[in-house]
Amino acid sequence: MAKSERYNLIVIGGGAAGFYSAIHASEKNPSFRILILEKTSKLLSKVKVSGGGRCNVTHHCYDPIQLAHHYPRGSKQLKMLFKKHQAFDIVNWFAKKGVKLKSEDDGRMFPVTDSSQTIIDCFLNEAHKNEIEIITNAQVVSLKENKHHFVLTTQDGNNYSSSKILIAIGGNPKREAYNWIEELGHSIEAPKPSLFTFNDSEKKFKDLMGVSVPGVVVRIAGTKFSQHGPILITHWGLSGPSVIKLSAWAAEYLHEINYHFTALVSWVGALKEVDLRSQLSIEARNHRLKKIVTSPLFGLSQRLWRRLCDLAEIPAEKIWAELPQKSCNKLIEYLLRCPFHIQGKTTFKEEFVTCGGIKLNEIDLETMESKMVKNLFFAGEVLNIDGETGGFNFQSAWTTAFVAASAINK
Repeated sequence: MAKSERYNLIVIGGGAAGFYSAIHASEKNPSFRILILEKTSKLLSKVKVSGGGRCNVTHHCYDPIQLAHHYPRGSKQLKMLFKKHQAFDIVNWFAKKGVKLKSEDDGRMFPVTDSSQTIIDCFLNEAHKNEIEIITNAQVVSLKENKHHFVLTTQDGNNYSSSKILIAIGGNPKREAYNWIEELGHSIEAPKPSLFTFNDSEKKFKDLMGVSVPGVVVRIAGTKFSQHGPILITHWGLSGPSVIKLSAWAAEYLHEINYHFTALVSWVGALKEVDLRSQLSIEARNHRLKKIVTSPLFGLSQRLWRRLCDLAEIPAEKIWAELPQKSCNKLIEYLLRCPFHIQGKTTFKEEFVTCGGIKLNEIDLETMESKMVKNLFFAGEVLNIDGETGGFNFQSAWTTAFVAASAINK
């Protein structure tokens, strides 16, 4: 039997942004009756799988301006928002709830337990403590204004009404998932995948799967898109932080060209060609009788160095004193601009992220309230905001949820 309930605030979405905003709203106004609606049977599912099940809560960057630089979409707007609530505030908030976070060498922050369940339990406990109601398997199909409140209908025919609504449904690869929001007057930036790995069509490095290089530069041929950092050779192509970051910054472009492009990898990082030639000349001069193939340079593994020598057509017995200029030029080319012909992508682990969503010019960023509909708020990845991998997407979720909750209580 369909039912109808009345609330002060309904949060649509039982993920990171939804829980964080509901808890803050309840703490600021304990008299509020708050409901979280989650369309699936699982709460905080992205929190569960983040960081390989450890939950990459945020990033150890306490400068709001620097923090905002890690967002391909939303960077400008987040500079202002992070001044209100940033990574330092998240660390303190969790500490007050009894959850201590630690920072790793690359800046990623995790609970000291190395378990995402710690974060999930924290949210569920706080929701219970604040008497926040939670209903799962409740997919919203319509949301309408009715004088001074909203009437919300779920797929099972139940109706709920509330004076304020916060939409925190996360990202979705399907445009139609946003239809009921568009019916309220909002426009959607079409969702596109972000944070993915590259599928190499030729797979000429497939047998080197597992080989990593700490400081490469990978770029997309014919564009200005490039990233510096670690790379990992996989059985399907290329992965690692440099590739994942590149996929985020080039997400819209790569979607347009259907993920068919050439990735150029400089195995020697930012080293310039003139300096590379100089170093190879010094090597040839100082180690004339050394075999080239068995003398890896630039910190590269023996396996990778041998492959690059093979591509440069350098015989196994060739010594540095006998290296022809033509082979030297080829080796330089493969060291600086090793081509990978990419056709397609693979989602990075289970951390699916989209760019696209609610256009930011339709949101009052002081409050996260809709400019079209009074008392309708947004938080998290449903907005056209997305960050690099490393805790940045959770951070923007926490921040927008906090700003929304603060405004809701005013």
